[in-house]
Amino acid sequence: MSYCAFCEQLEEDDLHKIYHDTAYGFPIENDNELFGRLILEINQAGLSWGLMLKKQDNFRMAFDDFDISKIAEYTDEKIEELLMNAGIIRNKLKINAVIHNAKEIIEIKKEFGTFKKWLDDHYSLEKSDWIKLFRKRFKFVGGEIVNEFLMSTGYLKGAHVENCVIGLKISTYKPKWLEK
Repeated sequence: MSYCAFCEQLEEDDLHKIYHDTAYGFPIENDNELFGRLILEINQAGLSWGLMLKKQDNFRMAFDDFDISKIAEYTDEKIEELLMNAGIIRNKLKINAVIHNAKEIIEIKKEFGTFKKWLDDHYSLEKSDWIKLFRKRFKFVGGEIVNEFLMSTGYLKGAHVENCVIGLKISTYKPKWLEK
């Protein structure tokens, strides 16, 4: 069963249904929100997406509203605080990867202006090339994490099945940077 079909049968207040209908596959314009999605995808590895949806607000609070600049400056004390936070996934490798990745995004922003512009600049890449690109820069970004991050933010197709009402709605959106 596709994620679309699964969500279609759920109650309106179900977290999966809300995510599917309002966020999955929708383009994200804000760098911190893009990074927040990457944080959730990294932390979901080995776990269920439903767990991540339940913990997403906790992640937002624990990781300073996904502020890239703040996260890049996290100290050992902040890492220990995160490791004690039962509201998130307490995995030191994942936490360290998030901090490393924030620092990488700051470097990307020096060259491209924004993380989003960097992503936009590589829009035409195939999935395998995206994975190679991410692995060169970021930590804890295996093929599935990169694939889901890119699908969930509209950079790769496949978030929705062909006849999904939400997918059809998203397909009418044309980013300004594609109009050039």
